[in-house]
Amino acid sequence: MIDKTLIIRKINLISEDLKSLKPLAELSLEVYKEDPVNEVLAERYLERMIGRMIDINYHLITELDNPPPKDYYESYITLGRLKILGPNFAGQIAQSAGLRNRIAHEYDEIDEEKIYEGIKMAVRDMPEYLDAIYKFIQGSSSLS
Repeated sequence: MIDKTLIIRKINLISEDLKSLKPLAELSLEVYKEDPVNEVLAERYLERMIGRMIDINYHLITELDNPPPKDYYESYITLGRLKILGPNFAGQIAQSAGLRNRIAHEYDEIDEEKIYEGIKMAVRDMPEYLDAIYKFIQGSSSLS
């Protein structure tokens, strides 16, 4: 059964982090790069927000009696297939999974310009994601 309280709590946490991230999105790339603290803040906010989105994705998918996706990217694609997210949007926001993995696992030297692009993506796409999830849980009959 979908836990509406859990999802709303995660939506609120993502929203709070997104609000804190917005000032960094308003900086030019040059100004952003001047202070190394900006990248550290951005990485942490992005990792937390994307991680919480992935938690929501997996919860919805599995509680709707679907097998867990093979990876984080696929979790977004599955939400598109389930019509929780629009399919084109699902493919677009699924790119955040790769950014989260690079940040969390430090696979490579993380390019500060990629993090800056991630900030712009978050400010542009996360409100649409959150709105779609919220609308879905408001209309779902399989909630606890």
